[in-house]
Amino acid sequence: MNKSIVRNGLILALFAMLCTGLVAFVDKFTADKIQAQKQAQRLKILTDIIPNDIHDNNLVQSCRLIYAPNELNTDTPVAAFIATKEQHATAIAMETYAPDGYNGKIKLILSVTKAGEILGVRTLEHNETPGLGDKIELSKSDWVHEFNGKTLSKPSARKWKVKKDGGDFDQFTGATITPRAYVKAVHKALTYINSHFADIQRQTRSCEEQNG
Repeated sequence: MNKSIVRNGLILALFAMLCTGLVAFVDKFTADKIQAQKQAQRLKILTDIIPNDIHDNNLVQSCRLIYAPNELNTDTPVAAFIATKEQHATAIAMETYAPDGYNGKIKLILSVTKAGEILGVRTLEHNETPGLGDKIELSKSDWVHEFNGKTLSKPSARKWKVKKDGGDFDQFTGATITPRAYVKAVHKALTYINSHFADIQRQTRSCEEQNG
């Protein structure tokens, strides 16, 4: 019986080692592919929110890390992509967070011209309720287009809210918390970009450092 127990133990140990090795192999084999897919998706979003006619640089390669926990609602650095034309900055696309979504944190990105006008906003990650809060996804609704062309003065500060709170932005039927959090996060990020446009350009820490 002792021999049987030892044999079964060895078989189990060998099986566990094989499984661990297989998982490690698959992870290593797919890591580069997953990273390439992320980069392709990131480039597509950047192309959507920063028109080609206002930049001539590689947006992904112009990525800088920005640390502003209070304004961007995260304790970790976020990515900022600097669009330039003839070596002059024309716009910045920057990630930020809405920490108070209905089902938790919402990650988004917005692009802003040097003059302070929003070019576009896209949702990157969220856990909002399907059929209600997920209208922040462009594939589900064009609601994010409401931010296009907005500035800190258009609408006025008191109008940077959903209509239920006396603002200019639509809420969703049966779901006000999600758009309320989203509008607040966009306004905070827009304020930060407007106030620190030049500082963001001067930032030297690249996104590759974070990935590394």
